[in-house]
Amino acid sequence: MGWLENIVFRDREIENERLELTDKGSLYFVGPNLTLTNCTLVLKVPARNLALQGVRFVNCTFEVKQELKKKQQWVLASLKGCRFKGNLSDCDFGHWPGYAPGWEHGSIEDCDFSEARLDGCRIMGCDPSTVRFPKWPCFTILDPVRNSRALRSATWPGRFGRIVIDDLANYPAGTRALTFYAPFQAKHFDITPEALQAVLQQFDCILF
Repeated sequence: MGWLENIVFRDREIENERLELTDKGSLYFVGPNLTLTNCTLVLKVPARNLALQGVRFVNCTFEVKQELKKKQQWVLASLKGCRFKGNLSDCDFGHWPGYAPGWEHGSIEDCDFSEARLDGCRIMGCDPSTVRFPKWPCFTILDPVRNSRALRSATWPGRFGRIVIDDLANYPAGTRALTFYAPFQAKHFDITPEALQAVLQQFDCILF
């Protein structure tokens, strides 16, 4: 594999622009000292090609054209009034003290994931009541660490309880919400989404 070109956005304010981060031969550095307002960002690169740090997104729209996997660096960015579209898995958003240098910039508020598909995505250290989560077949567990004991009391289908629910108590204390995509979880654990939903509806701390 050849050298990747570095494309850097930093030390400025950008408003009302459409930024296409789609070249798989490039590394995109978004931040630091960067504010984007009312911008549309088109993302079509692997998570490893996208570096976020010390950036503020205000009223921006993210169009995720290629599933974004294992992108914890969102916790190094401030997101306010933003909308996400597309598929994201194992991504973390919000405020996570000590996670990595630049953690103090991380926050999420008034953001909308209703047009996104999330699986294994977490809201860290911020108020999830300001966030619009995707509806079923996605489902969101609020305060999973605090509610882990109650959730373990239910009979979950297949190995979902033993693998996923039993592990909630081990999540970082600042985990405020956790969203899964039921069809993916059902396929992985050889169960049905309907069997999963039958247990989910027993709990007020689960949104779907």
